[in-house]
Amino acid sequence: MSKIMILTDSCCDIPKETIEELGITVLPFEITFGGETFRETFDKTTEEFYDMLEKFDGIPKHSQLSPLVFEETYTRLYNEGYTDIISVSINSAGSGTFNNSIIGKNDFFEKHPNAEMRIFNIDSRCYTVFYGYPIMEAVKKIRKCAEADDIVAYLEDFFNVCAIYAVPYNLKYAKKSGRISAAAAFAGELLGLKPIIEFADNGTAMIEKIRGEKNIVSKLVDCAEKRMIPQTPYILIHGRDDTLAKEVEKEMYKRTGRKAEMFAKIGAAVASNIGADLVAVLVRRKNK
Repeated sequence: MSKIMILTDSCCDIPKETIEELGITVLPFEITFGGETFRETFDKTTEEFYDMLEKFDGIPKHSQLSPLVFEETYTRLYNEGYTDIISVSINSAGSGTFNNSIIGKNDFFEKHPNAEMRIFNIDSRCYTVFYGYPIMEAVKKIRKCAEADDIVAYLEDFFNVCAIYAVPYNLKYAKKSGRISAAAAFAGELLGLKPIIEFADNGTAMIEKIRGEKNIVSKLVDCAEKRMIPQTPYILIHGRDDTLAKEVEKEMYKRTGRKAEMFAKIGAAVASNIGADLVAVLVRRKNK
């Protein structure tokens, strides 16, 4: 019988208690604030990180996961009797972690040429619960005896069709980190404008400019509703404050008759690059 493990990194923003409940293997990114380094998700709570970010004048750093970390993890899981490992990584355009997961796989099979274990390496092509949510759903499918190939197909379909539409309240972190190209091109802050940024397909794009904070909810809902497949689940994403996310859900419910599938909070790796204050919607896109 097959024994399947989902392996991912902490940028998936799955809460620690859910990781433990579902038995997912999560490799933590290390976040560095000046001289202090800690493991995302495991060493500090998200709330503690937000407090640190507010008091810190610079931009926190996080490094990619190394091939050795992956090789050692594959070896441990192999020794535990797993027949299939599905490794899902942070967007390969923003981190070398996905490529390192493949190098680690090659190193593992060099040392274990006769290992009867399959390793599937998947680039999520995005961040946060864009891959955290389908990973949680994938574990449920595994518990219902789904095969590894079916799980891989489900995940790749999700990553192909979905997108996040986000409104960051402050672009300081996005511009300084340089990881969000759409933010670098945005020049309307002095006029009180805020961007809606699409995250999907290994990239970012500025979809619209919103004038005034009072218009964020209506404009973000307009954007999501226009692009989403009708009557499909959506997910709301927020940072430190979930007030606007709750308002977005109310408006989405008025228009679609559906409440959010879940509310998700961004973690340290994501907040380091976009700030701790944003509201976003994850949807399945019509044109995909």
